[in-house]
Amino acid sequence: MNKAFPKDFLWGAATSAYQVEGAAYEDGKKPSQQDVINKDNYRIYGFATADVASDQYHHYKEDVAMMKEMGFTCYRFSIAWSRVFPDGVGEVNEKGIQYYRDLIHELKDNGIEPIITLYHYDCPWALVEKYGGWLDRQIVKDFEYYARYVINEFKNDVKYWTTINEQSIIVQFWTQKCYIPEDLQDNDQLRYQINHHMNLAHAIACKMVHELVPGGLAGAALGYAPIYPLTSRPEDAMAAQNAQALQNDYYTDIYFKGIYNKAAQHYLEEHGLAPKIEEGDMELIASGTSDFLALNYYYSGCACSMEDDGSVKLHWAGVNREGKKGATSTLEQQPGFYQMCKNPNLDTTDWDWAIDPVGMEYMLRDLYNRYNKPLMITENGLGAYDTLTEDEKIHDDYRIDYLKKHIAAMKKAMDYGVEMIAYCPWSSIDLLSTSNGVKKRYGFVYVDRTDDDPKECRRIRKDSFYWYKKVIASNGEEL
Repeated sequence: MNKAFPKDFLWGAATSAYQVEGAAYEDGKKPSQQDVINKDNYRIYGFATADVASDQYHHYKEDVAMMKEMGFTCYRFSIAWSRVFPDGVGEVNEKGIQYYRDLIHELKDNGIEPIITLYHYDCPWALVEKYGGWLDRQIVKDFEYYARYVINEFKNDVKYWTTINEQSIIVQFWTQKCYIPEDLQDNDQLRYQINHHMNLAHAIACKMVHELVPGGLAGAALGYAPIYPLTSRPEDAMAAQNAQALQNDYYTDIYFKGIYNKAAQHYLEEHGLAPKIEEGDMELIASGTSDFLALNYYYSGCACSMEDDGSVKLHWAGVNREGKKGATSTLEQQPGFYQMCKNPNLDTTDWDWAIDPVGMEYMLRDLYNRYNKPLMITENGLGAYDTLTEDEKIHDDYRIDYLKKHIAAMKKAMDYGVEMIAYCPWSSIDLLSTSNGVKKRYGFVYVDRTDDDPKECRRIRKDSFYWYKKVIASNGEEL
């Protein structure tokens, strides 16, 4: 098989606004819900706030220069809604939008294609205070107001638009990705109501890209884990199919078929979890066609059968806050449908995420067979503890090994006919982990800071920086 990637294949990496920018209250920006959630994380767990993050707001030229040095041909990043519209709607914040103009021009001047994400967890806090953010249907109109401005502003500079980041992860880990008042946290139906509002917003944004952007392409960025049965028992195979329906197909069928997956929707209705759907909603969703699917792939899942004798309650997946293998509190259980379990055939990271390069190929081939639409990787990476040596080196062979195997698996899927646009691993530089602070590092570039002390956020190239540079220079031939 041909070792080289297509000549127009895009190589880069990814970040998100609140995890990398910092300057959370500068130049007119007001807080997002992530600024508030991460203040709580600092108070409870000692994880860094989003106030400074990696300070890309003040280092973007240096960061783009490093991307250019690595050979990037694309960069996936998000726009902070509350930097552009501090109150969610109303007057645009001129200094805020200027930052993104400057960043995009810097990227274009260096031959790097911007891939924009409109929403990456950071709902303006003003809208949370006003009506609860994504809990209320009003947000669909307010998102449309924001998205129309941004898409129109950058319609001549940006071809690839991703709408909303990781709806499936927002449903699973909703109190980390949304600000949910304590008195509502037991109402699991609201998880799927939030998701329905996001589906409406996604469709509207896709339509706007097609309407406003010459040659523009739009799709969602979905957190995706392919699911295997624990054993070859038919009951386990059925459980894996159920988990696939509720955790994956429930989202991808919306993007490409404009419908909610029937099996998943039946289960949700049966358990009082289904979203309230208003007249005209499904027609709107069906009209917002996705051109591609962006995928955030870190791990695969494993499911086994679960009877419903009335004694077991619904359990959502827990979070490993400690960074020690086995510290995840709970695994998801959907009574009578499936339960998630540890895959005995796979090693994990220190945060209990299964390491599965083969799952990359499995996912890509399965999705392409199912929908026949182009795919891109917008996140893929290894969160790990990195050590800065006395001579200022970071020897992250473990990260190189992880990425090497996942790139090879992606190429194998391409050799079997899967159409891939881009590979953007997480992350271009170290940044704030959503649920684990800055100790859990992903970047090709080390950011010299701790959870307690942002210092000067000095940038230091890791071994993986030089390795990825060779990968890109050889267009994927030299792994």
